[in-house]
Amino acid sequence: MINKQRPKHLVLHLIKLPLPGFVSALHRISGLLLFLALPLLLLMLQYSLRTIGTYTQLLAVLAHPLAKLMVFSLVWAFLHHFCAGLRYLAIDLHLVRNLEQARNSSKMVMVVSLLLTILIGVKLW
Repeated sequence: MINKQRPKHLVLHLIKLPLPGFVSALHRISGLLLFLALPLLLLMLQYSLRTIGTYTQLLAVLAHPLAKLMVFSLVWAFLHHFCAGLRYLAIDLHLVRNLEQARNSSKMVMVVSLLLTILIGVKLW
């Protein structure tokens, strides 16, 4: 029996995650970000539909660079969460069968979500 000394306290910022673990952590973070932003997004929808005055006020607020950055981060969160969700669906359906495919699918999630975010961000900015 191997007697390994396990750490009593994990230092999370020193742990080196492999890419699939990093994608998993980002999937959780993006889901949390989307969940927390939901009331704000619903409020924005309400303001956009109420009157033309509230719609123009919303457009003025969204023209601010900080608001654009917030929308850009929510676009990334949605696209990453969507792409990673498709990856997990493929894993659950046994379409991803080995470690190499899992690593490649993680790379694809990162590349596709970032490229789509950049494309939509350029369109929105």
